[in-house]
Amino acid sequence: MSARFQMQVIQTRRPQEIAELMRQIKVDPYGIKIMLPKATACLLRINSVSNITANILKQEMLSLGGDVAVARGALTGRTKKTDCLLIGNPAQFIRLDEKLKRQPFGLSEIAKQIRLALANYRGKASLLKAGRFRLNLGLRPHVMGILNLTPDSFSGDGFYRSSFVLHPSSIVDSVQGMIEEGADIIDIGGESTRPGAKRISVKEEIARTIPVIKKLAKRAKVPISIDTYKPEVAKQALESGASIINDISGLRNPRMAKITASHKAALVIMHMKGTPGTMQRNPVYADLIGEITNFLGRAVRRAEAAGVNSDSIMIDPGIGFGKTLEHNLEIIRRLREFKVLGKPVLIGVSRKSFLGRIINSEPGGRINATLAASLLAVENGADIVRVHDLRQVKEALKVQAAIAKR
Repeated sequence: MSARFQMQVIQTRRPQEIAELMRQIKVDPYGIKIMLPKATACLLRINSVSNITANILKQEMLSLGGDVAVARGALTGRTKKTDCLLIGNPAQFIRLDEKLKRQPFGLSEIAKQIRLALANYRGKASLLKAGRFRLNLGLRPHVMGILNLTPDSFSGDGFYRSSFVLHPSSIVDSVQGMIEEGADIIDIGGESTRPGAKRISVKEEIARTIPVIKKLAKRAKVPISIDTYKPEVAKQALESGASIINDISGLRNPRMAKITASHKAALVIMHMKGTPGTMQRNPVYADLIGEITNFLGRAVRRAEAAGVNSDSIMIDPGIGFGKTLEHNLEIIRRLREFKVLGKPVLIGVSRKSFLGRIINSEPGGRINATLAASLLAVENGADIVRVHDLRQVKEALKVQAAIAKR
């Protein structure tokens, strides 16, 4: 009679969990260090590589037990360039790096970029510098509370009334409640950016936001973010006590980066296809994640060139800003891929219309859907979630952290 053995299929790809499994079976610590990089698979895409470079990459990865997928034309010589999909594990990529360092045809530069991309992807966000504030994003997911000073917010939570412009203390009292519920950042916006929204003047946006920021800055012990794409508004907000600019336009106006740098503020760079008035008119992408990553990467480089501190930049893929329902879901599923840029990832799914389409609900009935999307976003790499329902999200994140042992 043959012996029966207890078998388990282990459903995890997280390195810390794999290391714990090895410790449970009493693997030597040095053995864990050696074997851990072999235990997780990795796919890495490199765009527009010359055929000769691609074929060398393929041969080198094959020799290490991995592989590289290339266009058929790269093998037959019918094309001059190809995208490459490298297939391997971290241990194989480490050995590939050693092989490529001294090779021609741009392979040494490819090795350098692979090292950086994988280090960024595996790394955790750490300290975010925002004016006088320091946020340890590596400690836990952070929550950005939304304060809409608009009469036409899509979510129905706009605080703005003409009386509040004269007496912003009423709003400040509400914000104190948001902070008590766990807001790590307060994001203030004076212009609706919902699909089809009409633009307002700089003067009107300043009138809605600056009096509140001035009062709030004297009381709040968390950073204040100004949600604007207008340099004039951003400048006055920073001078009034804000320490973060949340730019939905992704630095399309270069003055935004210079203003951020001059005030030593933090910056959120968001991807948006089109403008709020046009962004939902049949948005199409050939490579959704690749196009967003390229856009954000170029904007990050522009920000750093303008003097913005590298530790003060966050990226946001822009859920709902020029994306269909399917685009939004794919972004959340593949959110961790944006980590290759080496910046903290912020995401805003709160009460958005794509959730309403899934559960057939108006904004006020989307709290549970928001919780589900926010938790999955954090599980997939989000460092900051931007939400309306602070207490509910904070409680859900605490449970998630307990389960994940963060």
